[in-house]
Amino acid sequence: MNILWFQSGGCSGCTLSFLGLEEMDLIEWSRSMQLNWLWHPSLTEHSGSETQAMLDAVLKDEIKLDIFCLEGSVIMGPKGSGRFHMLAGTETPAKELIERLSEKADYVLAVGTCAAFGGITASPPNTVEATGLQYDQNFAGSLLPTNFKSRAGLPVINISGCPVHPGWVAETIGLIRFQKLKTEHLDPYNRPRFYADKLVHHGCSRNEYYEYKASAVKPSDLGCMMEHMGCVGTVAHADCNERPWNGNGSCTKGGYPCVDCTSPDFGHLNHSYQETPKIGNIPVGLPSDMPKAWFIALSTLAKSATPKRLKINAISERIEISPEIKRKKL
Repeated sequence: MNILWFQSGGCSGCTLSFLGLEEMDLIEWSRSMQLNWLWHPSLTEHSGSETQAMLDAVLKDEIKLDIFCLEGSVIMGPKGSGRFHMLAGTETPAKELIERLSEKADYVLAVGTCAAFGGITASPPNTVEATGLQYDQNFAGSLLPTNFKSRAGLPVINISGCPVHPGWVAETIGLIRFQKLKTEHLDPYNRPRFYADKLVHHGCSRNEYYEYKASAVKPSDLGCMMEHMGCVGTVAHADCNERPWNGNGSCTKGGYPCVDCTSPDFGHLNHSYQETPKIGNIPVGLPSDMPKAWFIALSTLAKSATPKRLKINAISERIEISPEIKRKKL
């Protein structure tokens, strides 16, 4: 399968993440998927003229484009002209090339939240008029219209994340390779359900603290970071704690609150990412599927029953009180 990876308005973080694919090294994995990289900023060695010739051939249908990946947001400025991001050596705005390549591809992947929804690049004041490929934050319709479908009949597949998890990209391409990715496998924001139907809260190593509302008050603490530290893992759609990074890590495990980087709203908060906005003492962002009255009742009950071990450990940098050893009656 011919695959082309194009970078636009971003930081290359998704490329760096993808290079760290763990299931097997990226080269071997590409061979196993029978991928032919037409262009990738780190995997191919084409000169500028060779790249331009390849792009021309794709646009003339002389080379089949099976998968088109966009990393980074689409730069529309100034005033919709796209001239803030010109294709090197040409007078062509990158957004025009992105649109034409999307029309040629069987499948179009927006790799990372910038490409999917605008992301950090589109944060206010967004002077470059950055946007996602088919979404502008929560709103469908951007460079590509709402009704856009690739040649395979699917909308832009939004593999959001900042950066994207390499396993999400590899699994999506694998499903495409074996013709197993259908419309019903995408969520309402066209994110693959295999990771978007999970919550970061699932598998979080701090779940015992969450259950008893034993909360951290500073970044190095062991406790749950939802109440004070801005963690939104209970509403963030991703499987980061079930599919850890580098085989072992996640934001919450590393002591950093989940900032919901797969969300269309990522990059547009009006408060610090390490601050939990509250009304009274109640966090504004309650867990998914949790009515406010239930949360208040459960939270009050949980706090009244918090073991001393969790209260102390939650505000400590290391375990101060170990779990009691209970001997089973034989």
